[in-house]
Amino acid sequence: MIRIVLVENHEVVRQGLRALLEREADMIVMGEAGVGEDVLPLVEQHAPDVLVLDWMLPGMHGLEVIRRLRKAQVRARIVVLSMHSDESYVLSALREGASAYVLKEAGAEQLVHAIREAIAGRRYLSPPLSEDALESYRQRKATGELDPLKVLTDRERQVLQLVAEGRTNAEIAVRLTISQRTAESHRANMMRKLNLEHQADVTRYAIRRGIIALE
Repeated sequence: MIRIVLVENHEVVRQGLRALLEREADMIVMGEAGVGEDVLPLVEQHAPDVLVLDWMLPGMHGLEVIRRLRKAQVRARIVVLSMHSDESYVLSALREGASAYVLKEAGAEQLVHAIREAIAGRRYLSPPLSEDALESYRQRKATGELDPLKVLTDRERQVLQLVAEGRTNAEIAVRLTISQRTAESHRANMMRKLNLEHQADVTRYAIRRGIIALE
């Protein structure tokens, strides 16, 4: 039996994840938390095999949670659950000791698969994340040859075009079949990577790079 501790900020999401995981005959959720401060005591109490950890937690970021767990020599495998597909987030999680990185927009079967891969001692990245993309990012960062546009994920490129076209976060969410919160996250990541601050900046950048046409 795979013993799991589940850490997710939103209770409704957490309940859904618990129901999903406990449909598996060999998985059981031993405990839950909604904030980072509760994780270490919970893990020490239940000694889980796997910790499913929300990357964005109130009070203590998921990265700091992982660092504290490793400092305490907790042996549980860590599966990060995140809305962020930014390579820098993924690399940070893996470097600190996470075994898997699963995007919240991924299918339920990917989370289950990630847990099984982590238990088997293998690393797992949910699509569209990939080892090749991370290695390419490392090399570009090392050489300083980072074209900001090339650093964007495929999803962020889609969001760039839609934002440049004047779409709202709600419209982007519907168009890409993702949640509005995920659309907002992709939009924020895209603008940060391109060093853009306003809607008009995005539109001008997209025109300059040939992503949309000047009407």
